[in-house]
Amino acid sequence: MAISTEVDQIRRGVQPAAWARAGALLLTARAVFTVGTGRSGLALQMAAMRFMHLGLDTHVVGETTARAIGSGDVLVAASGSGSTARVVRAAETAREQGANVVALTTDPGSALAQTATETLVIPAADKKDFDGTTSAQYAGSLFEQSVLLLTDALFHALWRSSGTQARELWRLHANLE
Repeated sequence: MAISTEVDQIRRGVQPAAWARAGALLLTARAVFTVGTGRSGLALQMAAMRFMHLGLDTHVVGETTARAIGSGDVLVAASGSGSTARVVRAAETAREQGANVVALTTDPGSALAQTATETLVIPAADKKDFDGTTSAQYAGSLFEQSVLLLTDALFHALWRSSGTQARELWRLHANLE
């Protein structure tokens, strides 16, 4: 029950306008890339799959098939602290190459947020909330759960606004299983 209560608090604390702007960036992107480490990275891999189902040219940073990022592309980057070196470096490189960056973080003043085109603040604990002041859960669990749920909600909103039927999305679902 504590987890669902915390997730509901996060839902009430997000800024819908920022998420709508992020969605617009995704829909107009030449290609979408995702980057995160640990569980945040795993959550963004799931988001990448859903973005692909929308028909977006989608890549996970670090995969051998990910092409170079460039102008007109979007990097979706997640770091609870906003200071994870690999994620911040990827965001800086993306901006240097003319791409937009959508940052998911708990810290609006972080290096990641400062680099981003659009910052989606998730009012959760980061992995160093050892006192449990923001979340009763271990480390960055609430942030990581929120990345998954909120990017799924973003996918859902983009899908519904497209008018595309579920059967049409299914044609892009993996068939080499």
